[in-house]
Amino acid sequence: MSETIVNGRQLRAAELPEAIDRALAGTSILILPSDRDGAVTEAAPSLWAGQGPAPALILFTSGSTGTAKAVALSGDALTASARATERFLSGPGDWHLCLPVNHIAGFQVELRARLAGRAPVRAASARFTAQSFATEVTALVERAGDRPTYTSIVPTQLHRILEDGLATEAAGRISHILLGGAAISPSLLDRAEAAGLAIVRTYGMSETAGGCVYDGVPFDGVEVTITEAGTIDLTGPVVADGYVEIGADGAITPVDSPALTVDEAGRRIMHTSDLGRIDSGVLSVLGRADDIIVSGGTNVSPHALETGLLPSWQKAGIEEMLVTWVPDEEWGRRIVALVRLADGGGGVGAEDPRASAQRLNALDHGMTGQLLPQLVFPVAEIPNRSIGKPDRQAAARIAADLIARDANTHTGELPVT
Repeated sequence: MSETIVNGRQLRAAELPEAIDRALAGTSILILPSDRDGAVTEAAPSLWAGQGPAPALILFTSGSTGTAKAVALSGDALTASARATERFLSGPGDWHLCLPVNHIAGFQVELRARLAGRAPVRAASARFTAQSFATEVTALVERAGDRPTYTSIVPTQLHRILEDGLATEAAGRISHILLGGAAISPSLLDRAEAAGLAIVRTYGMSETAGGCVYDGVPFDGVEVTITEAGTIDLTGPVVADGYVEIGADGAITPVDSPALTVDEAGRRIMHTSDLGRIDSGVLSVLGRADDIIVSGGTNVSPHALETGLLPSWQKAGIEEMLVTWVPDEEWGRRIVALVRLADGGGGVGAEDPRASAQRLNALDHGMTGQLLPQLVFPVAEIPNRSIGKPDRQAAARIAADLIARDANTHTGELPVT
């Protein structure tokens, strides 16, 4: 797959709004770069080698399960998503952009702002800080007047906002804050609610033109199904046309994939790897099926451990956590938690990793009958990829390196409560 597009041209940021118009009108194809440092490319529809109309947008997935794939989205899917967002929120408004546009969440901010008739207030720096956020949101609110205001962020950014008083105050002036891109800790949501922030939890992906389920409720026309395997299937007008490959000559060719299929009624279906549950029409996302850790013959969900343990662990000086595993002769995979400490750290790091795990696991967290982390290691930063999604592969490598450096972390019995 190549990102060098023959007969295409790279766009400056200021050119993107009018380029969006052309893509939606079918007179060009926008191709997002695979990393945030690349430029958006505008290519001719004649490069489309598939049947039917050319896609309006091609972007690369975050590659959570391997090599990134190129996703083709129609103008109809993009517009359906943007308009559904307006209906769910408070109508057309002014947007703040602090996510990279090479991801669907950032691109959708540009698209929604264009459809709403006013450019977004864009972050001046590629590096997100609470201070810059406060400055930009102040400008957003002052410019908006009576129009509603919106921003789209990931949990890591929300955490940084809540650590800063001015940023938290600014966030409280925004009409709605879309929050997605990674698992969201219940304790983080509690802190945001206590601060008076209007958080809207989003669920979606590149293949659904971004978020298509807000606060557990699907957009109009989007259908959520839980399969026999417990994974989430999504159908509706926001689903991508399919995956593509970009050849060395610039030709854009469709690629079949079992992840995106079409049923007998002609409906496009996105078969996700996310585990889910529906209660009274509200979707709960339970983590990824391919993240499940099998330890001692027991299936362990890292997502469930993180959301279940973090509220009590935070009281003991843990700011963030990411559950991973390392190979183990007896148990197959040994459960490890990487943690980022708050000021003081509650003793983690001053004691050996096994003692930290035992002390934290003894807290009142309600995770009865669960396999819990056997080792806890403090790290400077929780490894992330793309726009804040946890990098579990990197976490496993870090855990293995930390264990190799520590001769006193021999495994004992699995801690079970």
